[in-house]
Amino acid sequence: MVSKDDLLTIGQVADRSGVAASALRYYESVGLVSSVRSTGGQRRYPRSVLRRIAFVRVAQQVGLTLDEIATALDSLPQRRTPTKSDWQRLSAPWRERIDSRIRELEVLRSELTSCIGCGCLSLRTCSLYNRGDEMAEHGAGPQRLVAAVRSVTSDDWTLK
Repeated sequence: MVSKDDLLTIGQVADRSGVAASALRYYESVGLVSSVRSTGGQRRYPRSVLRRIAFVRVAQQVGLTLDEIATALDSLPQRRTPTKSDWQRLSAPWRERIDSRIRELEVLRSELTSCIGCGCLSLRTCSLYNRGDEMAEHGAGPQRLVAAVRSVTSDDWTLK
């Protein structure tokens, strides 16, 4: 059991973690973190919640969804805070996702000076031009740019 002195208010956790109190309440509602209630009904978090929140924030930066993060955290015994070995095990599969994101960003960087992916400034030469809105059936946003970035391999760094 956590002693009363090791409990933090939601404001203290927000300040220490850089996560808004509203996000902390949401994280709690989806089971990413947990709190106890004071006699006055206020949330109190164990200090170890700061490490769980750090895990959530880094996983989000990698591109994991909150559902994926919850699954990772749920794999820990007794919903404890991740240890260094837990971190190594849980984060190992993220390397491929990070590498893929790096390739996507490199494609975007290389095309940035010739294309802003908007629809566009040079219609005659734009590889993304959407004549007659033919891409509408494929969804919202710059679908050709999205498809081009997704099709990137380590051998081909240009838009198709």
